[in-house]
Amino acid sequence: DYYTPAWVFERMGITFDLDVCSPPGGIPWIPAKRYFTQADDGLVQPWEGRVWMNPPYSNTTPWAGRFIEHGSGVALVPHSRSAWWGRLWATAHAIADAGMFRFHRASDGKLENVFMPVVFAAFGEECVDAISRLGVVRRIA
Repeated sequence: DYYTPAWVFERMGITFDLDVCSPPGGIPWIPAKRYFTQADDGLVQPWEGRVWMNPPYSNTTPWAGRFIEHGSGVALVPHSRSAWWGRLWATAHAIADAGMFRFHRASDGKLENVFMPVVFAAFGEECVDAISRLGVVRRIA
């Protein structure tokens, strides 16, 4: 498991209603009112409000589809050649390239690059503004 660093949330400056892919006990620096863990199975739970999503990169497809359908929040996902990526690119209100991003390793908290470039995708004007504070965005809608 890899966790999004605290500086991302500090810079975005928004609160989420729900973290849909949280480890047990949540992550203390993610500003989410509620969270779903793997035991809760966020894919089958109702999503409400503005969501934060850093899904398992080994199985992003169902998470990306659910995020697109929900249409409110920010996701940190791998750049991919999958069909879900084309759908996200076409429908998200904005996408920001995060490049070779450094995550906290769950095992020891050290920062480490993952093996692929990642992007922030946003639905909703407040979320678009939030990822704009992380870097240059491509606004779609």
